[in-house]
Amino acid sequence: MNQEIETIKESAKAVQEVAKTTGKAIDAGTKFGSFISKYISGPLEQGIGIFEDKLKYMRRERQLRFMQRENDLLKSVGLSGPTQAIPIKLAIPLFQAASLEDDDYLQDLWAKLLVNGANANSGIDLKRAYIDILEQITPLEAIILEKIYQLPFDKTQHNGIRTDGLPAVAIAGKEEDKEDDSKDPSEEVKLALANLARLGCISFARSWGGGEIFSYVNPTLLGKHFIEACTLSNAIEI
Repeated sequence: MNQEIETIKESAKAVQEVAKTTGKAIDAGTKFGSFISKYISGPLEQGIGIFEDKLKYMRRERQLRFMQRENDLLKSVGLSGPTQAIPIKLAIPLFQAASLEDDDYLQDLWAKLLVNGANANSGIDLKRAYIDILEQITPLEAIILEKIYQLPFDKTQHNGIRTDGLPAVAIAGKEEDKEDDSKDPSEEVKLALANLARLGCISFARSWGGGEIFSYVNPTLLGKHFIEACTLSNAIEI
């Protein structure tokens, strides 16, 4: 009997916590609806409706595009469907991020990552790190990475890559070039390189004082494998 009473009490507590959480979510939605209504000169309900309807529409639109791209890319590698399952702990964050991505170029990278991960013959071992990186880069940063890793990794790993031509072109460095007065890239490219270094996709040389040298970068093993995971091998145009 005592056990049953304790069980009932625990259930009641759980219901109360769910109610509190739900109430907070409703309050947050109401506040944001009120915030929107200030800017559209409309009632609170209209503000909430606009936000929720637009968010649902945009996400549905991006989900449909993602599914279509995945289907197209599967066909491009000669597959009618996945040939191996993706672990749920990787599938959930991948699908969530891909369906929220509003840039077509980046969403295509998500679709390629998914197709490679679901293709038993791709040679790609899907990692959570790849998902984390793709979530945190911009289209410019993705383009820069692709330019960098178009160069032979074994030749650039130690001699580095000149950055003054980025994002248009990456130029393989030479050992003797590192003493010259290579120009830094633009401020926008430097910021992109800084984020890519933070994510472990490239590495910087350092000055004697420890500062970052932006005129040259080195590719990394993580960056190499990330780009391979987001690139379809032997794909055909369809």
